[in-house]
Amino acid sequence: MDEPRRVDATDAALALIRELVEEHGPVLFHQSGGCCDGSAPMCFPRSEFRIGANDVLLGEIGGAEVWIGGRQYEVWAHTALVIDVVPGRGAGFSLEAPRGVRFVTRSRVMGEQELCALPAPVRGSDRDG
Repeated sequence: MDEPRRVDATDAALALIRELVEEHGPVLFHQSGGCCDGSAPMCFPRSEFRIGANDVLLGEIGGAEVWIGGRQYEVWAHTALVIDVVPGRGAGFSLEAPRGVRFVTRSRVMGEQELCALPAPVRGSDRDG
């Protein structure tokens, strides 16, 4: 069995991430749980987004860290997320919005064996700077 991951990305999402990095430099994702953005994965320049103390690092996709709010993580802790890209303009300030596409999150429930094999989550308060 492959090592389980909390987050992964489709080939289309990875290609878009490469384009965004070429244009904006290093990026990160925050799995939004706010009222305005629904539960969309939002992509920001790494230098322009401040990770909160309770945010949880899900992993990396295409060299970009993927974070989720602590409360939302507690609800989604049993799921594996896959970041994908689809046509259409999403809400918010995510970097892909002007391109006429939007990132979306797909999910599946992980099995007990996968959950037990995952490392402990890293919170924003555990990180330097």
